[in-house]
Formats: sequence, C-alpha cells, structure tokens
Amino acid sequence: MLRLVHSDEPKPTLDDIYRRYCRYVAGIIVRLDGRAAEVDDLVQEVFVEAAAGVARLREPEAVKGWLATIAVRRVRRHLRLRRVWRLLGLDRDASQAGLIDPAASPVDRLLLRAVYRVLDDMPTEDRLAFGLHVIEGETLDAVAKLCGCSFATAKRRVSRAQRRIEEELSDV
Repeated sequence: MLRLVHSDEPKPTLDDIYRRYCRYVAGIIVRLDGRAAEVDDLVQEVFVEAAAGVARLREPEAVKGWLATIAVRRVRRHLRLRRVWRLLGLDRDASQAGLIDPAASPVDRLLLRAVYRVLDDMPTEDRLAFGLHVIEGETLDAVAKLCGCSFATAKRRVSRAQRRIEEELSDV
C-alpha cells in the first residue's frame, strides 16, 4: 500500500506505481472495453498520461483512483473511435474470448458475448457508467466521479443501460 509521503520520504516513482497498479488498470480497461486484444496499448496510454502528471501528485494514497480516472478517459476515447471505425466499416471484429473464463458454461459464454454486443451498440457514456457500476462494482458516487458527471446523471446512465440490455436480451 502506498502511504502518505512525508517531506523527508521520496515520492513513489512511476515505475513503482506501474508495478503496483498495472494489473488493476488492465482489469478496468478489459472489462469496460470488452476486447482483451487492445488492453496492452490502452494500459500503455494510461501510464504515458500518468507519467506527465506523477510529479504533481500531492496525495500518493489517491493514485489508484487517479489511475482509474485516466483509464476511464482512455477507454471513452477508444470506444468513441471504435464507433467511428464501425460506421466507416473499418472496425475489426474482435471477440471477447479473452474475457470469458474457459470454465464457463456454453450458455454463460453466449450470454456474455450477447451482453458485449449490446454494449458495443450503446452510447459510450451509458456503457461506461454501466460497466463501472455493474461490472466493476463501483458505487454510483464513484461512477459519477470517474465519469465526470453528477450522481443523478450516473444513475440515469446506469438505468438506461440496464433497461437496454434487458430489452435486447429478453429473447435470449
């Protein structure tokens, strides 16, 4: 655990932060983005952005939340870009195979693929709020902070996403 740094103690380096939190960041990215094949690039982008701000970090104990916020912003940009690629017919059809536990039943595998197909067609902000709240288990307060919106907006986005998934998957 990173502890509060006193003036006579050195601040944690980016290398220390990377070693401690790279798996955490990768987990957020893969579950929000839904494509394991693109995780390494996005993790790298998160830590490149973090490198620019690590010297200004005043509260080392807040580094985990800070990295999560950067990860959400990166995934948001990536999802928006993927939507444009899809509209232009340039999106590679990557599967969610890396997300699925090999021990999962065939029904669970099909359901997970169906959920991510619905998420792929969902507005980016709704998808992020849903992913953070339902998949990551974040509170609505945390979702609001990570998405840069109000509590009420976060709650509306999660509800809208849940309704859409229920509607789309009601026949599955």
